[in-house]
Amino acid sequence: MDYPSLKSYWQHNANMITTAFQEGRTSFLPFLLPELALEMPASKVLQMSISRYGKGIIQDALDPRQTIPSPLAGLRSTNWIKRTNMVGINVRTVQNFWNVIKYMATVPEAQQSVHLLPIWEPGVVASLYGMASWNINPEFFSQELYDAYPHLDTVEKQLKVVINLLHASGRTVGMDVIPHTDRYSEIVLGNPRHFEWLQRRDDKITSHRANLHKAVEKAVFGFLKEQGPAKDGIDLPADVTEFFSEEYPESARIELLFGSREDYGRRGQRRGWLVQHLYKDGFEPVPATMGPPYRGLEVDTRDEAKSVDGEGRIWREYKIREPQEMSRVFGPLARYKLYERLDDNKNWEIDFTKPRPATWEYACHHFHSIQQEYNFDFMRGDMSHVQMRPEGVPVQADDYYDLHKAVRTYVRTVKPYFGYFAETFLVGPGFIAYGNEVDHLEQADADSTLGDLQSMVVGSPKFMQNFRWYLDILKGRDFAPNFTIMTGDKDDPRFDEFYLGGNEARLFIALFLTDMPSYMALGFECRDPHPTPAPNEHYSKLYVFRISNGEKATKGPYVFGKNGQLYHRLSRLRYAAEQLLPQIVSADTQWLLPPDATAATRVVAWTQSPKPQYLFVANLGVSEPAINIKIPKIKGPEKVASPRLHFSTHQEKVQLNALLFNGKQYQIDRLEAGEGRVYSLIG
Repeated sequence: MDYPSLKSYWQHNANMITTAFQEGRTSFLPFLLPELALEMPASKVLQMSISRYGKGIIQDALDPRQTIPSPLAGLRSTNWIKRTNMVGINVRTVQNFWNVIKYMATVPEAQQSVHLLPIWEPGVVASLYGMASWNINPEFFSQELYDAYPHLDTVEKQLKVVINLLHASGRTVGMDVIPHTDRYSEIVLGNPRHFEWLQRRDDKITSHRANLHKAVEKAVFGFLKEQGPAKDGIDLPADVTEFFSEEYPESARIELLFGSREDYGRRGQRRGWLVQHLYKDGFEPVPATMGPPYRGLEVDTRDEAKSVDGEGRIWREYKIREPQEMSRVFGPLARYKLYERLDDNKNWEIDFTKPRPATWEYACHHFHSIQQEYNFDFMRGDMSHVQMRPEGVPVQADDYYDLHKAVRTYVRTVKPYFGYFAETFLVGPGFIAYGNEVDHLEQADADSTLGDLQSMVVGSPKFMQNFRWYLDILKGRDFAPNFTIMTGDKDDPRFDEFYLGGNEARLFIALFLTDMPSYMALGFECRDPHPTPAPNEHYSKLYVFRISNGEKATKGPYVFGKNGQLYHRLSRLRYAAEQLLPQIVSADTQWLLPPDATAATRVVAWTQSPKPQYLFVANLGVSEPAINIKIPKIKGPEKVASPRLHFSTHQEKVQLNALLFNGKQYQIDRLEAGEGRVYSLIG
């Protein structure tokens, strides 16, 4: 079907499809386009949910004082996340938390995990990954949900209810754990000691001594005395020592400096004044970096690295003095200062033998509090690839080896099933981090990792080699690489080439390779092929921030693709998975044609172990069909029936003929480019 036909099909069949969902015959609304799902009124969404799940549980879910138990409640391990199929949602692309529920109505329970991109108030250019505070982002408030349920009058209550509803539907929900914040966040300005600081005069760093934060604390307290408290009714502490002591509540400190959480405009104004106060003395948080050598900053003196803001302040970008290929400086971000420095930071060297326990406790406590308040089931570790020890991964990893490891451990004391999904790209040793990334992930107790298949053309030599390597890791290591289809980061004009073909094969493998986890970003299912770049509004990556001018600017809301043929095929695929997966979801894989690391052949085939029930075959060649394909004999304790074609991504009507078998191999004469097929082995 093309796009208009899909819209027409839904209009004529909505009642039938909705009834099947309400009666439990399907777990989603197949063929409903995401953009149409977002238009569904709240009353209809809730009526469907009540019919399917029951009035009592939905009523409880709509009460933010209630907590609907996770479907994982009672589990004592995190093994579940090593096999889960995950959907990533940038809430900004659907505009509010409530619309997450509507979007998920188009997603089958086979994709059972939901990763919400960062949910906190954003900082510079409204970047989701630059946390401005620990407060939930008010732009994700739904007026529609409030109009229907006036007691849901804050974004915090709405987030709690949305996670309740996702749990009621059997989904698991994850949050980001971010090892940095916006450089001038309330978190940084209210807790200078947990971050690294420098002093700059024009194009020179004049100081970056280890304890410069103490001078910053004095400056912040001076600002408070000069400007007065932002909120009445809180006594001003006697001195700077008391103000920044562990005994003085952070909440009171933040309210004195910036004001009440509800007064968003006032807080922004006060933060701007404090930035100006620090700017006069040249105080700046040290920007976050990526890639070896990580350390050794200097001012970038190029004219293009100089900017003037709306207040007339002159800002400079920074660079690493001796950069390597992946060295990056993230000007808008500041990383937690987790360790002391050697020789007063004279040479920008970290003393990994001296962790800063108060900073670790601060970050772990806050992320745990968020997990507890909203009942998240797992975390995505942002920038999990960071490993700064120049000697590489140590032999022993203690409690202060890695912040994500520490957060995972902290939360698992209460939620043993709390999983850790790491953002790493499985590149070679010493490239994006010091040492071997695979070793690092094991030492950091990662349960699964993103990988980088989303950054490769399906069937290319690079794709085939990495796919095969990931299977080796899956079998031999303690964590599971994901078969990643697309991420929000890769839905960007620079990466259009990755999605020109093979998209059906991507989801086919993700769903039916049952012992390997997968990740798919919102929008993949109907993404248009872009042989030339589309308007910016068609790329979800460009909604991670909000820019109004320049090449990354967006005007208006995110626009879902109109690739009707792809969406129709993937809806059929998801519906087929709905029928098959309950029979094989716990099975291990028996590879018959594993990915050929030489890329000489591009057909893959597998079945289940120990009891084969279905044969899955996919052509990863995206430009031409595969012909004269021979699948090795299926091994098992019992004789299997002759494989009969059950489903094809490319053929809506299939002939149920058995494959020819010569005693050693099954014969398939032709597979279309990017086609996936399911053959039944059930007699």
